[in-house]
Amino acid sequence: MRDYQSLTHTTWDCKYHVVFIPKRRKKVIFGMIRKHLEKVLRELAEQKNCQIVEGHLVPDHVHMCISIPPKYSVSYVVGYIKAKSAISIARKFMGRSRNFTGKSFWARGYFVSTVGLDEEMVREYIRHQEKEDEHYDQLKLGM
Repeated sequence: MRDYQSLTHTTWDCKYHVVFIPKRRKKVIFGMIRKHLEKVLRELAEQKNCQIVEGHLVPDHVHMCISIPPKYSVSYVVGYIKAKSAISIARKFMGRSRNFTGKSFWARGYFVSTVGLDEEMVREYIRHQEKEDEHYDQLKLGM
């Protein structure tokens, strides 16, 4: 049985696979920034009554399976999370690195797909994304 959620007049299960990247796909999501983002992304999602069901931060992108209530659009929630997390990163890390100049941390746009009945497959993909990226990088080096 699926875990449906409820609002006053709605029963729902709306999950999305979302991917977004830092500007110029720089590999800046590591160390203290990664720790900070883990906390901030979950807090921001909760502020909009959303839940990050599965998430993984890779040095050059973010993968998440996020549950969003039908009262919010996906673009609104992702825009909110990206904007507020960029502000949080700038406040905490600006001046410590040349990667944080006060301009937006995230690149414009994002990838999204509905999860539907393949939720477990999508969650597994997100869990193992870093291993896949490392394998791909090793293949490129072997050329």
